Amino acid sequence: MRYRALAVDYDGTLATDGRVPDDVVPMLRRLTGSGRKLILVTGRQLEDMRRVFAHTDLFDRMVAENGGVLSGPGGAGERALAASPPAELIAALERRKVEPLDVGHVVLASCEPHQTAILDAVRELGLEYQIVFNKGSIMVLPAGVNKQTGLLAALAELGLSPRNVVGMGDAENDHAFLDVCECAVAVANALPAIKKRADFVTRGANSAGVVEVIEALLEDDLARVEPRLEHHHIVLGTDVSAHKPKYVLLPPFGSGVLIAGTSRAGKSSLVLGLVERIQQAGYQLCLVDPEGDYEALPSAVNLGNAQQAPTVQDVLDVLDDPTQNVCVSLLAIAAQDRPRYFGELLTALSGFQARSGRPHWLVVDEAHHMLPCDSVDVQPLAWKLGGLALVTLDPKRLAASVKPLITHVCLVGREPSATLAAAGELLEARAPTGRVGDLRKGEALLWRRGARRAQLVELIPATYKRRRHRRKYVEGELPPERSFYFRGRENALNLRVQNLQIFVQVATGVDDATWAHHLRAGDYSRWIETQLKDRKLARGVAAIERDRGLSAEASRERVRELIDSRYAPPS
Repeated sequence: MRYRALAVDYDGTLATDGRVPDDVVPMLRRLTGSGRKLILVTGRQLEDMRRVFAHTDLFDRMVAENGGVLSGPGGAGERALAASPPAELIAALERRKVEPLDVGHVVLASCEPHQTAILDAVRELGLEYQIVFNKGSIMVLPAGVNKQTGLLAALAELGLSPRNVVGMGDAENDHAFLDVCECAVAVANALPAIKKRADFVTRGANSAGVVEVIEALLEDDLARVEPRLEHHHIVLGTDVSAHKPKYVLLPPFGSGVLIAGTSRAGKSSLVLGLVERIQQAGYQLCLVDPEGDYEALPSAVNLGNAQQAPTVQDVLDVLDDPTQNVCVSLLAIAAQDRPRYFGELLTALSGFQARSGRPHWLVVDEAHHMLPCDSVDVQPLAWKLGGLALVTLDPKRLAASVKPLITHVCLVGREPSATLAAAGELLEARAPTGRVGDLRKGEALLWRRGARRAQLVELIPATYKRRRHRRKYVEGELPPERSFYFRGRENALNLRVQNLQIFVQVATGVDDATWAHHLRAGDYSRWIETQLKDRKLARGVAAIERDRGLSAEASRERVRELIDSRYAPPS
């Protein structure tokens, strides 16, 4: 269920001439019975609302006084969200014969044409107050207080994200809260400016329009409106083949993106840009990072390190706050144990998503570690909502269970045609044919599943840089295919090295002949450059490999010193 709440204005939206028709109340009950929350967002005072509408207990939260007051059902937890009107302002307005003048907990309410007198009083007293219009009515509030701030306070109490909310309104003061909702709806009788702002306009006026939206929510979760929500879609880049610059967009709900390509081809840069724009759009993100490559990800709580993996409950505790994103490092988990851990995490995330509609995006780096094609621990990948991104070197290494969820394939690096063919084989779908040359950094080939051709996309880079987690190379555990193996000239040994700490230890213990064999072959610098992706260290080690005057012992010491100078000494 994508939409978890309906936030609705009262006068002119839910009510006509201050009254809600009796046949609308059962529809409100059906909405709340579906598990969705109902939030009232009104300019009225709470006491007035309870007088004109006998069913305020239906609302999970009431935002009253145009964002100035918040209340739970039956008045529970009622609180002002801003300061009370200053006595000197009330006195100044009374001297100016501003009538009517209703004094609320936060709001001062009057009507046109008293706006000039009110502005004069505010200016005379030097107060930071604002005037809000509502079809002839006037509300005077502290600066920054509006229906949006009130709605956000209500959502915070309910543990909901604005990205899971439908908002409905009709008048000037509804602009603010509609702007923050995922789907903004104007009833047929709304002002032209509200209709222009809305994602769609109902056929019915007032409560008939509200009933129309409730019926659509219950029928298909408002799926019919998705084509009108393109302004919420995630920008991947621009279509190079288009005659005019055209953005390539990914729907934030229902997208399953398989990102694949050769090593050091730009997958991480692509993912970082995608993650950044997901965060900027306000969607909650969970990034699973098996190798610690996204340590210190901005705007995210980073869990796990080389010594300790986060528990599943740690992850859920972070996600419980809709404003927080999480990066889950699995650096401390051995490669063979990652599928089992990921299965447990995915089960918990799926349950959490069923209850809250979040996280909105799940991004899995090095997905073949969690969903390998040859592991008995792989569980079916159940991800019903939001967006999914799986990143891998080779689609053939992924479990077949990902097949139903992939809607797009995004390729980078060398020989994209071969990678696209492998993706088509995994998905059991006919991929576009035709040879495509190696892609440059900053380019990607995007295939929408079922499309006859793939798009060449110029990616939009991230504004912040990824900082590789260098400690993983010292203390973490690289998978077998990225580990170094001391074998010697005759392949008499098979000593696996999973990180630099073990490398130093094993190098100290192997015989001189074995050490020298790999040294003269350039194996050490090659491993460091291709698997650890540390060019600076690789260049230093390569210089030692070329120095034929060094003894085995001296070259060992020089390599160890370089590692210590490049990284913090192993703990």
